[in-house]
Amino acid sequence: MLHSVEAARAGAVLTVDLGAVRANYRQLAGMARARCAAVMKADAYGLGMEQVAPALAQEGCTVFFTAHLDEGIRLRPLLGPGCAIYVLHGPPPGTAGDCAAHGLIPVLNDPGQLHEWRALARALGRELQAAIQLDTGMSRMGIAPADLAALSADPGWLDGLRPVLVMSHLACADEPAHPMNVAQRQRFDRLRAVLPGVPASLANSSGIFLGPDYRYDLLRPGAALYGINPQPGNPNPLRQAVALHARVVQVRTAGDGDVVGYGCHHVVAGARRIATVSIGYADGWLRSLSGRGQARIGGQVVPVVGRVSMDSMGLDVTGVPDSLVQPGAEVELLGPTLTVDDVAAAAGTIAYEVLTRLGSRFHRRYR
Repeated sequence: MLHSVEAARAGAVLTVDLGAVRANYRQLAGMARARCAAVMKADAYGLGMEQVAPALAQEGCTVFFTAHLDEGIRLRPLLGPGCAIYVLHGPPPGTAGDCAAHGLIPVLNDPGQLHEWRALARALGRELQAAIQLDTGMSRMGIAPADLAALSADPGWLDGLRPVLVMSHLACADEPAHPMNVAQRQRFDRLRAVLPGVPASLANSSGIFLGPDYRYDLLRPGAALYGINPQPGNPNPLRQAVALHARVVQVRTAGDGDVVGYGCHHVVAGARRIATVSIGYADGWLRSLSGRGQARIGGQVVPVVGRVSMDSMGLDVTGVPDSLVQPGAEVELLGPTLTVDDVAAAAGTIAYEVLTRLGSRFHRRYR
């Protein structure tokens, strides 16, 4: 795995399987008659927007979402002119002109954003495309029902704008039986009646799997594209898109009563072989994996012992053949049998956090 000169100098190698990302997109897009977008926020969930976005465009994706305006500006030159880029947070105050200049479509989340986008349309003397997000109960993003009622009471509330999408976001889509899902869908149908004929979007990654009633005209997968399980507790129908291998720096024998790592939290019982591996929380490997995480060496699972520190962590490799744990040997931290979801469960968090935290110090390989 660690073959190139650049990889040899790095503490760890992150491999991104673009073929898996494309296959996941095909599978998700094939689940509905709706169009399928791709969410690129957080640098394509940590996998690298510069590589992932063109691969998905080659797969036929023409609709993309970012969270921030500057992400949209970075994404624009990576895609052809026929691709639409929506900015989920809308333009920050005073930046509507930048949004329009780069051919981005803002998701308008409150009356202030709507008024600023309308003012820009008047100043430019042309109609501007916009997405309208409605708050259906998450209290996070979107125009609140009371604000929507006040805005839509004015027949000219959309003058100068061409709404091309009305959308909302599900709070509990990863819990199919949660009553919030039905409640939000019903509120969405009620509220979007003020925008008749405008294409609608509600389904995020997990929402796609709630069934046809949630899919509307545009699917918005993010995490599912990158192999995160959209149905926790059920087999993952998608392909793992990342692998992570770190390098062994040092191996030593720790005797009975010796401690491993900061704080003396791990005390060795009997003689144990301890490998120090060159990855830590500065690389995005969560500190909460201390004493809870696992790695794989030559097909054998080995536990993390002691605290994960800034640049390294310890593994108990007792019983692993010495030939597999010499300095420079590779250790699998993410792969086919140690998935992002597995690591998240060990860390007490969600796979989204594990994936998006993967740092910039890795040597990255795309295939």
